This record gives sequence, C-alpha cells and structure tokens, in this order.
Amino acid sequence: MKRALGSASILAAIAGGACAGGLDRTGQPIGALFEEGGANGAYVELSFAHTSPDITGTGDGISVATPIGPVDVLSSGFGYNGVGDDFWTFGAAVKMQLTEALSAAVIFDQPYGTDIAYNGSATATELGGTRAFAETNAVTGLLRYAFDPRWSVHGGIRIEAAEGSIGLEGVAYGPFNGYDVDLERDTSLGYSLGYAYEIPELALRVALTYNSKISHDMKTTENGLGAFGLPGDLKTTTEVETPQSINLDMQTGIAANTLLFGSVRWVDWSEFKIDPKYFIGTAREGLVDLDDATTYEIGLAREFTDVWAGSVAVLYEPGEDDVVSPLSPTNGFWAVALGTAYEIGDVTVSGGARYMWLGDAKPETGTPDVIRAEFENNTAFTLGMRIAYNF
Repeated sequence: MKRALGSASILAAIAGGACAGGLDRTGQPIGALFEEGGANGAYVELSFAHTSPDITGTGDGISVATPIGPVDVLSSGFGYNGVGDDFWTFGAAVKMQLTEALSAAVIFDQPYGTDIAYNGSATATELGGTRAFAETNAVTGLLRYAFDPRWSVHGGIRIEAAEGSIGLEGVAYGPFNGYDVDLERDTSLGYSLGYAYEIPELALRVALTYNSKISHDMKTTENGLGAFGLPGDLKTTTEVETPQSINLDMQTGIAANTLLFGSVRWVDWSEFKIDPKYFIGTAREGLVDLDDATTYEIGLAREFTDVWAGSVAVLYEPGEDDVVSPLSPTNGFWAVALGTAYEIGDVTVSGGARYMWLGDAKPETGTPDVIRAEFENNTAFTLGMRIAYNF
C-alpha cells in the first residue's frame, strides 16, 4: 500500500472527534508512530482543521406556580442562534526509527475544547449570555518496541496544558444569574500505553491504546455570588481531571489497492467534573455533568494511481439522555467524511471534509432538571489538511 492510501484513510476523519462527547476534538491520535519513514526512517507531519458548527435552539419559556395556576415569567419561542463558535485545531508529529526494533514519536494535539456562547439578554431570556470556553494543548512522547514484524508495544508520557472559563447567565439560573468562573492555565502529566498486532503483507494492523486521566490544579477566580452574601474575586484552586480514554484503531487490505479501516473510541466523560469551591458550596452541585461517549468509525480507502488515493468514512456516536447541560447542547452525532491524498516525491499532501448531523438536545437547569430550550436539526462542517514528509 502506498503512502497516499494510508494518508487518505486518516484524512477521512481529519478533525478526529470534533464535537464528539461535547468536548472531544482530536481523538488523541498516535498514527504517526506507525509510519515507516523515508530512507532515514524519519517522518514529520503538520495538520490543521477548521470546524463550523451550526447550533441553534428555541427557548421553552419560564413559568411560576401561583394560587390561580402557572403564570408565564418568560414566553417561549426565543431563538438561540450561533451557539457554537467556529474553531481551529492544529496538530504536528515527528517519528524516528532509533533501531530496527525501537522507534519514537513526539505528537502535538489539542484534544479537548469548547467555545459556547448563547445570544440574548441575561434578564429577558432563559439562557442568554451563558458561555463556556475551554482549551487544551498536549505533547505526547511515545516509544514503540517491535518484538517481531507482527507484535509491538508502545507507551509514553503526555504533557497537557488546560484552561477555561464559564459564565452562567439568563433568568433560568435564578440567583446564579451572573455567576462566572475563570480557571487559569495549568500543566500536568499523564501517560499512554498500548500494543499492536500487524500482518504487513495484508496491510493489517490492530492497535489498542489507553490514555490516562490527567489531574489539573487550576487557580480559580469566582464572581457573581452576591445573592448569597459573598464578595467578588473569590480566589481558590479547583481540581479538574481531563478524562481517561481508550482507542481501538484497525485497518486491513481487502483487495488490491483497497483498505478497510475503522476505530472505536471510548471517553470517560462521566468522571469529568468542574466543582469550584464557592459555587458547589451554594448550589450543592457542580458546573458540568456529562455522559461517557463511545465513537465508532468505519471507512474504505482506494488507491486510484501510484500517487493518488481517496477515502470515504461514516462516523457515529450514540446519544445518551437528551436532557443536557446548557454548556454542551448536543447529544451524539452521525457524520460522513471524505479524504484524499497525493504524493509529490517524499511529500504527501492530504485533505479531508466532514459533515456532521448533531443529535437533538434539551438544555436544563435546576434540581430537579427543568428543560429550558429545544435544540434540533443542528450540524457541523469540518475542512482539514495535512502535509507529511518522509526522510
């Protein structure tokens, strides 16, 4: 199989898990570790992608109980438009063959993130002004040892930097309307472990990789709890754990110049919490509550000429409970992705596009949950590109 064929299969889903699980953006790829490299056994790549979500919803209104029956505080029907902002993801990797059996790779990715902002007035809509921003950058150093042409193990250290901010605004938040928290950037360590089985003559490879959770102690500033008699600029430290995950990546040749590929990715989002000291002390619950997510992918890549290949893939993440946090107003997805790759000497240029149908969701607030809006028929579109050099 030519380099272009493998590159086309990867680029079918170039943006990884963008929007998956609400926060998953790259899928924590390690494919560079398995690249053969050029004459010196070396390989380098640079990739980037742009995702444009179209996330809209309609407010359900707010009513209160009175002795004569429910009375509307807010009428239903307010339109929440452009709730998810466009975002870029960048990636890079370098792989070196150290000995016949030992290779190493350094991979940069941006595994998790969100950029949510609700339009509307904080005093005249259910959720207007609510916002969430999070960004992570990770560098992973991996070693791979091949016992023979078929069996190998890999593992290494992941250095991750994370930061974020959240603002709760809108009548639906009651006394917490106007609360905001800033979580300063923190850098911490985790690890990855895995193994792979290959049959090179069949282009078959099955690789299983575990990524540990990473615990961040983030300097925190809370504001907007005046309704509880608390001042502003409350300084604390909040422990935030980015989740553990498992990736199963598979590929095999099924005919001349044709590759079947797929993957399964599980992320332990139910253990991801953001519990600032003063907010949890007054609300008696945390800011974020997500369900675990499993994302499936299957696709075909075909070599059309010695230097040109293309691919198509389908991705699916089943939705869980459609009652969700306003900070993550989606619930699973379907996606179709196309990729293509072209070799120019030792350089391979790849491009990909993906269209996602995001699952319907109902943002809620309060305990017990009260649905505040309906989000339906939302989508996201991603374009990406990768340049790789074998030397």
